[in-house]
Amino acid sequence: MTAGHTAGHAPAMIRSTARRILPFAAAAFVACAILQVFLAGLGVFDDPRAFVTHRDFGSTFGWLTLVVLVLALVGRSSRGTTGMCVLILVLFSFQSIFVALRADLPAVAALHPLNGFCILAVGSIVTRRAWAERRLALVQPEGAPSISTATDLV
Repeated sequence: MTAGHTAGHAPAMIRSTARRILPFAAAAFVACAILQVFLAGLGVFDDPRAFVTHRDFGSTFGWLTLVVLVLALVGRSSRGTTGMCVLILVLFSFQSIFVALRADLPAVAALHPLNGFCILAVGSIVTRRAWAERRLALVQPEGAPSISTATDLV
């Protein structure tokens, strides 16, 4: 193997790896979002101190929004999938804003749980699309003409 061949192969390998990891990262994000809903429920129905765990866990798994977006960009996911990854990041950012507004604008802060469910829904769509794009990439080699799109599989 020549150095030029190895250098040209590296970006394709990185893209391929990102495409293979994205569905798992997106699924992990969705699992964390489901756990986050459960933790909020504990705060409502069991012990209000559980909201501390809800808050802290939300801060902890927030980094997955960036991981999912970077994997979508590096893996050259479809525009729709990548756009939804950006949307997850934006929606997730609004969660903290809604909480910060609870004293001054409680009606706006009340959007926090609704936004959380939107995050869960969009995360689920991203996960489904990422799996479809991964399957398509396994069937269709890199650089081959596209006979179908991953969104057709979803």
